[in-house]
Amino acid sequence: MEKWEWKIENEEYLEKTIKRARENNIILPTFEELKHPEKIDKEIVEELKSIGFWDVHPRNLFRINWANDYETGGIDGINFLEIPKEITGVKARIIGLVGKFFPTGAHKVGATYGCLAPYLVTGRFNPEYHKAVWPSTGNYCRGGAFNSALLTVHAVAILPEEMSRERFEWLEEIGAEIYATPGCESNVKEIYDKCHELEAESDEYLIFNQFDQFGNAVWHYEITGYTLEKLYGQIKEGKQRMSAFVSATGSAGTIAAGDYLRKVNPEIKVLASEALQCPTLLMNGFGGHRIEGIGDKHVPWIHNVKNTDAVTAINDEDPLRILRLFNEPAGKEFLKQLGVKEEVIEKLPYLGISSISNMLSAIKLAKYYEMNENDIIFTVFTDSKEMYNSRLKEMNDAWGAYTVRQSEVDWNAVVKEQTIDYFKELTYYDKKAIHNLKYFTWVEQQGKDVEELNAQWYDKNYWEERFNIAPVWDEFIKAFNEKVGLKKKATQ
Repeated sequence: MEKWEWKIENEEYLEKTIKRARENNIILPTFEELKHPEKIDKEIVEELKSIGFWDVHPRNLFRINWANDYETGGIDGINFLEIPKEITGVKARIIGLVGKFFPTGAHKVGATYGCLAPYLVTGRFNPEYHKAVWPSTGNYCRGGAFNSALLTVHAVAILPEEMSRERFEWLEEIGAEIYATPGCESNVKEIYDKCHELEAESDEYLIFNQFDQFGNAVWHYEITGYTLEKLYGQIKEGKQRMSAFVSATGSAGTIAAGDYLRKVNPEIKVLASEALQCPTLLMNGFGGHRIEGIGDKHVPWIHNVKNTDAVTAINDEDPLRILRLFNEPAGKEFLKQLGVKEEVIEKLPYLGISSISNMLSAIKLAKYYEMNENDIIFTVFTDSKEMYNSRLKEMNDAWGAYTVRQSEVDWNAVVKEQTIDYFKELTYYDKKAIHNLKYFTWVEQQGKDVEELNAQWYDKNYWEERFNIAPVWDEFIKAFNEKVGLKKKATQ
């Protein structure tokens, strides 16, 4: 394999992008600034305090980090939530980074910046011609549409027609070109088919496929991974160790944080989670499911499978039941009876459907490995209840009003009695079998090179080159900002 290198691809495209950035007051944050938000210029932080979190304002690019202070509008401590043992029923500490306080209310805006920014600063994208296509099962196309709006790029959102109503309404409001493909969360091939259709129609459509764009994984490796390392240093007590990282596979962007954390603790367990109704990694399975926020039926190109220690699957009804428990008044009343503090109860709506699935997966992992109070399990609460108000209404209409009695049933059946079934610890050859599934999607269907597929498994430098590319991209971003000439003015 040739070395993975980045260079200026088209000077004309780059100059057009620089001109547009200058005209629209755009300054690009470096990956280093998003990783260490305390390094963002103080003048920009002050400016953010007068800008709404979801406003289509270019300074909101600097809010693509895990340390946004929703009360002041500035940048402060890491956004995280620990789910107490009164809820989880396990001794291990389960802590998740909170995605609610990103622009768009979900962490996927980070992944889309990781994909788009390197293209803009290396002249791979012509803002006067190209349309940025964001194929997604939900939040990724939202993040892509938002960043496109901030950067004055035409956005095209592709997502399954059965996704929540809130997603489509928001995309319409921000002005994205929208295509609804057949099926639900797990119908990823249909999304790819639409991409191919658009590409055949015109070369103006430039596909930012989150499943094969390394900018997605790099953002999480560099920023989510480091943020978890920093958080660990802040919250660990006594002999506590960083024992595990749990992530739904989805596009395999978030799980790349596990590759970073492996450097911090080589003995860490990295768990991939998916829906029981579509257990692709667990048993080469397929099907439809309702855990919105994760796509499946294939193994993403950017997933370093060798770094995954175990796989588990969650029944898709379980997160929906706990969504009610965490948000309905009767559920909150029951949680008080369990001894959960009011301040925690008020923050449980920070967890959307896939976030709750991550929490349940962490409980499974804690039980499987018999973890105790010295073990810290990290995960990510990708989005919040705000994305799923329509789902709560649908459940109330279908299942009836929520009661304290039903809360008790749901907590006992779904959380307290969560078992270690559908949990598989992966051997070397289990991992290789999962990796080999990439061949059918990426080589046969999407035209990837089988030589590169083999390099992903056998060449250690393959992942090192890709996951450690952020400093290279930062040099391009700095040069871009210098040519735009706004950063000095903004910080004077």
